[in-house]
Amino acid sequence: MLLITNLQKIFATEEVETTALNGIDLTINDGEFVAIMGPSGCGKSTLLNIIGLLDNPSSGSYNFYGSDVEKMSERQRAQLRKGNVGFVFQSFNLIDELTVFENVELPLLYLKEPIKQRNEMVEATLKRMNMMHRRNHFPQQLSGGQQQRVAIARAVVAKPKLILADEPTGNLDSANGKDVMNLLQELNEEGTTIAMVTHSPYDASYAHRTVNLFDGKIVTENFHV
Repeated sequence: MLLITNLQKIFATEEVETTALNGIDLTINDGEFVAIMGPSGCGKSTLLNIIGLLDNPSSGSYNFYGSDVEKMSERQRAQLRKGNVGFVFQSFNLIDELTVFENVELPLLYLKEPIKQRNEMVEATLKRMNMMHRRNHFPQQLSGGQQQRVAIARAVVAKPKLILADEPTGNLDSANGKDVMNLLQELNEEGTTIAMVTHSPYDASYAHRTVNLFDGKIVTENFHV
């Protein structure tokens, strides 16, 4: 699904250059669940942003489903991202002015799905997340666990091939965190590929494989039985 070779990412200002990623080689297979771990500032979120086509590498190659990403324009990357990649963030990133239903509907608006289909897809996804009874509420009327369920609903409503989760349980208590991890595991078992950045060994135990980063390099990979 994803093939990354000798990937580098350098952030440069007038005064200083910072190497965030240095010579990353990584393959993620269709249907795999991969956890990315390492200390703060080691390049985890930068790697996730590049995988998710939100950022460009400085050098190296990135092949996403047979497409050479590094040769693409911003517009082409956006087109490839639409419908193929769903994002789940630590801070939920829901839009406060939109209801639960409208937040989940957003990706389908970008995909220009007809209204009847949009309604059916959003309702089915909210039912799955046990959030249908909150469809007309606004994010600030929900608990943290409920907000993350809505964020996952928004990430999966368009049935993307890949979900990228950045510390998805970071703002949740342990019970809600476990619920979120069980949801991600269910989605993975149904065939969705997941790459997740986490500091939590417990969360990483849900993955098939843990990739450990340090100073912008992959230092070890552990396969889970």
